Amino acid sequence: MAVIKNVAVVGASGALGMPVLNALIKSGLFNVTVVKRPSSSASFPDSVTVRTADLTSVDAVTAAFEGQDAVVSTVGTAGLAAQNVLVDAAVAANVKRFLPSDFGSDMAKPKTGAMPVFKFKIATHKALREAAAAKPDFTYTLVCNAAFLDYGIEKNMLLNWKERKPKFFDGGKNPFSATTLASVGQAVVGILSHPEETKNRFVYVKDIDISQNQLLEIAKKVDPSQTWDEPILLDTAALEKSSYESLAKGQVTQPVMMGFLFRALFGPSEYGGRFTETDNELLGVKGKTEADVEAIFEKLLHGSK
Repeated sequence: MAVIKNVAVVGASGALGMPVLNALIKSGLFNVTVVKRPSSSASFPDSVTVRTADLTSVDAVTAAFEGQDAVVSTVGTAGLAAQNVLVDAAVAANVKRFLPSDFGSDMAKPKTGAMPVFKFKIATHKALREAAAAKPDFTYTLVCNAAFLDYGIEKNMLLNWKERKPKFFDGGKNPFSATTLASVGQAVVGILSHPEETKNRFVYVKDIDISQNQLLEIAKKVDPSQTWDEPILLDTAALEKSSYESLAKGQVTQPVMMGFLFRALFGPSEYGGRFTETDNELLGVKGKTEADVEAIFEKLLHGSK
C-alpha cells in the first residue's frame, strides 16, 4: 500500500480530536488538514491547513477531502449518526484510509457489538466494509482503546473522586483496559505509518489494565487526608437489563445508554473490557504504570482541595 502523507482530521477541536491532532503534528510525518463546520470558531496551529464544509453534505465533504490520503474522524456522540456521510465522501475523494470515531469498546465481541448504544458505530462499520469490498483501494481501521484513562478519571467516570463516593461495578474487582488520550494519538500515528499491517481490521491499544479497587487505593495513597464513603455496589448485568427495558418503553436517555457502556467496560470477559492482546508494539504505544496513574490523581486531587 502507498505511503500515507496527507491526513485530514474531522472533529479536531474535541477532547479526543486535539490529542490526535497534536500527535499527528508532532510526528512530523504528515501534511495535516482539519475539516470543520462553517459555524466552528475553533482555531488551529499555523502548520495545519483548515477547510470548512457542511458535514451533512457528501458533495461539500468530498471537496474538503480532495487530495487526502487518510481521514481520521474524532467526532463526538452528536456526530456519530452522520459518519456515513464522511465515509461516502472519502470514497468519492479517493481517500486510501478511513479511521471512524470508534475509540472505545471492543465491538468485535458479539454481546458488545449488539448493544444499542453502539448502533451508529456498527452502521459505520458496515458502510466501511461495503465500501472496501466495492473499491479495494479504499481501506479502514477500527481503533479499540477501551476506557480513556486520564479523561475517564478526570471526568469522574472511572471513580467518583470529586465527591469521594465511589460506585463499584461488579464489585470493582474486574481489571479493565484503559488508554490515555495521548496514547490514542500515538496509536493513530502508528496506524497511518503502518497502513498495510493495519488495513481493514480492528486494532487494539491499551496503556494499562487496572480495576476500580486499584484506582481507589491509588487515590487514597495520593491524598490520605480525605475520607471516602463506602463504595456503592452496582451489578452490570442488572444495569444492562434495566437499559433494555427502558429502551423498550421509548426511554432513550444518557443514563440508559450508560448502563450499556458500564456493562461493556466493567462486565465479564465476553464483553471485552480487558484486552488480552494488543497492537501496542506495532503502533509505538509504550503503556503506563501505576506511578503514571498516581500522577493523574496527584494533579486532580491536590488541585481540588
